[in-house]
Amino acid sequence: MNELRAIEIFVRVSELGSFNQVAHALGLSAQAVSKSVRQLEQHLGMRLFHRTTRSNTLTEDGQRFLDSVRPRLDALQRVLSGARQASGEEHGLIRISAATPVGRRILLPLLHAFRERYPRIEVDLVLDEKFSDQVIDRIDVGFRAGGPPEAQVITRRLFPIQEITCAPAAYLREAGVPADLDALAAHRCTGYRSPSTGRVLPWEFKIDGMTVQRTMAPVFTANEPETEMEAVLAGFGIGQIDSINAAPRLRAGDLVPLFTDWTSDRRGLYLWYANRSNMPRRVRLFIDFALERLLDSTDHTLSAQELQTLSRNGLKQLGPTPRRR
Repeated sequence: MNELRAIEIFVRVSELGSFNQVAHALGLSAQAVSKSVRQLEQHLGMRLFHRTTRSNTLTEDGQRFLDSVRPRLDALQRVLSGARQASGEEHGLIRISAATPVGRRILLPLLHAFRERYPRIEVDLVLDEKFSDQVIDRIDVGFRAGGPPEAQVITRRLFPIQEITCAPAAYLREAGVPADLDALAAHRCTGYRSPSTGRVLPWEFKIDGMTVQRTMAPVFTANEPETEMEAVLAGFGIGQIDSINAAPRLRAGDLVPLFTDWTSDRRGLYLWYANRSNMPRRVRLFIDFALERLLDSTDHTLSAQELQTLSRNGLKQLGPTPRRR
């Protein structure tokens, strides 16, 4: 048995949940895929999938094995990709899809660094709030903030996106520091209006491991997260800002984080791409580059300790500030 090949097939089945789809992608028969997984199970002495006529889902042992091997497999693929780079300079066009805030905050710096490494590869960045159709829009790689795409694509969660409640020090000196969530009702607050639904989203907190939502009555709303953050900075009130936008402002001391023990990190930034065996090498190079730079990145996420330190230091600068009850 070719162990590396069997592990690669196992990872693909875990991503797609279907032996038939993996077989089509790899140019194999469904029987060959099934046999490879069965041999791997026998070799490991554990059952990796619950099999039904409709789908294949990971067992607990299968999930643990996947969590263990996938980072190592990704690292090996990046090493191999770097070695193949020496065989010739890659060129051609890559079409990349993302929402505008992700494109501006995350992808532009990433693409600038990618261009320095691969100057002959061209990029067409498609900024759209909706989930792009990979076939109609001819998208090679997409990025999505929030939940994972529901389409039949291969998806990787790059890092969590936190919902950070924060305000500038000047506002907190004027209005006081809210002692608890109920006290927010006495404060001016901002809101984010979903561009796709037009609905003002509730604020979200993680309390005792559970997601708790609070519907606010905002004095200002925007359908673009950076604009909402700028409104908070301007003194409109307290806002709940995603960590992609908030992290640099918090670290610079422009905003003070609040309720840091209850910061929600349910959402994430996801990379997705089409399932195809004949992926152009330039697309594979970009995917590997994005994983290398963004996977588990702390640039746009703050640890619990960092949030608490920033909150403590920010509140100290306020002096004797009355707390609203």
